[in-house]
Order: sequence, then C-alpha cells, then structure tokens
Amino acid sequence: MVESKLDAVEIFHIRMRLREPFRTSFGVEHDRECLILKLEAGGFVGWGESVAGQFPGYSYETAQTAWHVLEEFFLPALAQSHLLTPTGLREALKPFKGHPLARAGLEMALWDLLGKREGRSLRDLLGGQRTSVPVGVSIGVQENLDSMLAQIDGYLSQGYQRIKVKIKPGADVEIVAGIRELYPAVRLQVDANSAYRIEDADHLKALDDLDLQLIEQPLAEDDIIDHAALQKHLKTDICLDESILNLRHTIQAVDMGACRIINIKSGRVGGLLEAVRIHDYCLERGIPVWCGGMLETNVGRAANLALAALPGFTLHGDISASDRYYEHDIAVPTFSLNPDSTMDVPSQPGLGVEMDFEALKQFSLRSIRKEF
Repeated sequence: MVESKLDAVEIFHIRMRLREPFRTSFGVEHDRECLILKLEAGGFVGWGESVAGQFPGYSYETAQTAWHVLEEFFLPALAQSHLLTPTGLREALKPFKGHPLARAGLEMALWDLLGKREGRSLRDLLGGQRTSVPVGVSIGVQENLDSMLAQIDGYLSQGYQRIKVKIKPGADVEIVAGIRELYPAVRLQVDANSAYRIEDADHLKALDDLDLQLIEQPLAEDDIIDHAALQKHLKTDICLDESILNLRHTIQAVDMGACRIINIKSGRVGGLLEAVRIHDYCLERGIPVWCGGMLETNVGRAANLALAALPGFTLHGDISASDRYYEHDIAVPTFSLNPDSTMDVPSQPGLGVEMDFEALKQFSLRSIRKEF
C-alpha cells in the first residue's frame, strides 16, 4: 500500500435553503447546514461531506461541533499519519471517542482521494455490483391528510415507487390510513424518529392493518430492549436507524429481535468502512438493509449511491434526485430519477462528482485552509 502525507485541507461550513421546509418529530428545517471537506495529497483532491446539521436533533453532533473536533483533533491526527486511506484514518482516530458524523465526512474525502489515485470508482472500491439502485422519497410530517396526499401525488407522478412518510403522535395512524386507502398498492413506509414510547404499543399496532413495508425507529434511539418488546407486539417489521451506531449494535439488535430491517447511514455509523461491515453481517444473516438519507448534497449523494450498489441493499433507499431538496447543488453531475424509480451509480474515479466552486462559495458561511 502506497504511503502518502496530507498536503492541505479546507473545511467549508455551508448553509443551503431547502426547496420547502422539512418536518420531523425533532422539528422543522428551513435550511440545511453541513461541512464540506477538501483534502489535498500527492497532486490529488478528495471531497467529503459531514452531515452534522444546524441543531442537535437527530444527533448530538452539529456542524459547529464537527468543525471543532475536526480542526482540533481529527485533522492533526490524520496529518501525522503516513497512510492516507480509510483504514489508516480509523487507526489514527483510535484515541478519540464519538463524533461519527465528523469521522464519516473525513473518511468520505479519503475514499474519494483513494479512488482518484487508483483510477477506481467508489462503487468498485466498496464492492458494489449494481450500476443503478432503487430509490424512494421521504416526506416530512404533515399536519393533515390533504397536505400529505398532495405531496405523495406529486412524487408518484415524478416516478418514485416507494414513499416514506414521517409520523409523530397526533399525526400518524389517521393520515397513514388515508394514504393507504387512496394508494392501496404503493410501497409505503413510516418513520417516527424516536417519537413514541413502549406505552404506545397498542396505538402503533393500528398500523399493522395498513400493509406497511416497515415502521422505522419508533422508540428511543438508546433503547434496543423496548424495541425488542415492541417487535413481538407488531406484525409489521421494525427498522432501526438511530439505534444502530456500529456493527456491535447491529449484532445486538438482530440477536434480541429488536428489528427485522436495518437502515444504514454511513454518517451515523462513522463512515463507509463500518457501513460495509454492517451490510456484510446483515447479508449473512438475511436481514434486509437500505440506505438512509440526510438531505445530502451531491457529494454525499454520490457516496450513498455507491454504498447502495452492494448486494444486500434490497429495499429502496432515501436517495432522492438532486433537485428534491435544493434549487442548485454544490457539485455536478445532477442525479436524476430513472423511469423505473432507480438512480444511476457514478462510475468515474472516486465519488464521481466535481465541485461547483461558485456555488460552494455562495453557500459558505465560513471556511478555513491549513497546509501541512
């Protein structure tokens, strides 16, 4: 394996206006913040995206905390390493705990760097087998059925064949039942983002009659035990998201019967290396997985597509088209939905995207460059 040193790094803290507010049980987002990382080494440039957002709702991490831990700890550790690879990064960051979203953004940039250096696509590096992957759309919490149906009708007309809707207490069973009545055959999922308690088990059981593909993360993110109890109470498959931070959590959840499906987000588990390990275990155990989304730019979207090309990703992922969330993205190419509700996986070296520097500058709140 070729050794190399980090020459320079830039961090961009960006804020992009969403095409429409995105509502979950955590709150409402009008803008999306994240960090974009640029690594330079040996004449090559690698780009990564840390999906840490504006406020600590989905995760305790924010763009501010990710900036701090990257600048003060992770990047200095990487600069001391002679192995600029994802495995080298994992070794370099062993002294530090937590901050998976920051780790994942840095690791993504190294995957891009590695792919460009070796002339191989990220899909090839990860072991992906598909040239296109099935995708769906995630719709935020709506306060009434008419609003939800209008959203769904629009996305179905665009060609999306799987619909996931966010739910919370007071905006759940009645709305989902109305969706199923109007669309009896659509692939339908619900996502609670930890909005319920085990005491709500009987209420959630009403969803069993609505032929859902899954109920995603109904209970607290740190409670695998109650999820196991709830899964025994429900016919519908539970899918875990926030509860799965690594392979160890995956093994525990599967062994306890806490879920029958896993949502894999590389950011949540600290990077693509761990995401592939989780995928491989689930494939061996016959547990379906799918790729979750975090409102990514085309940088993170390209990485998600490469990950979802692995054989165990048998369910439609939350990897919507580039124009789903933003009027103008910071990277090209633009990813579009195919007529069969799939999206093409980049085949160019690395992530397969190029930065639109004018857009990056337009959306940047601040940036920093360090040379080593």
